[in-house]
Amino acid sequence: MDSVGYVVISLVAALAAGLLLRVAIRGLRYYLRYRGRRIVTCPENQQPAAVELNALKAGLEGARHAPHLELSQCSRWPEKQGCGQECLRQIEHSPEECLVRTIVTRWYTGKACALCSKPIHEVEWLGHKPALLDAGGKTVYWDQVAVEKLPEVFSTHAPVCWDCHIASTLLREHPEVITHRPWPRERG
Repeated sequence: MDSVGYVVISLVAALAAGLLLRVAIRGLRYYLRYRGRRIVTCPENQQPAAVELNALKAGLEGARHAPHLELSQCSRWPEKQGCGQECLRQIEHSPEECLVRTIVTRWYTGKACALCSKPIHEVEWLGHKPALLDAGGKTVYWDQVAVEKLPEVFSTHAPVCWDCHIASTLLREHPEVITHRPWPRERG
């Protein structure tokens, strides 16, 4: 084979690799867009439901054409597993808005800790995540609440920083090792 043949083969291989990379990137974008837990309003009972999409299928289909979305999990299953999945329209219309990550971040944005008044700047997803304070003074991490209950809990609980949650939990669970000296609240 002469040098022209190698050049032609190299160009065809480069074009094929470029096309394959483009298809893979498109599929990856769909996968990333549709992964994660979401809160939707169930069309049947108008109550919040926690759902997850089959993001892998969406990514694989999205590599070739617009994917057909389907649920892989729903908090109303198995009782309502045969539903028409009309809630998918909410996700198609606004995939980021119903993500639990988005909802939680928005709720904590601009809030201060109900116990120490320290601003809660940013939600940490792996480290020192903020918590919630109920009317009885008990704190709990937001991710220990059933996802479909988050909208209700956000309306009845106050935000608490990680430091205060840890101190409150230690005081509640091991009062024998704590000398409790509450800080005076700032005035003004």
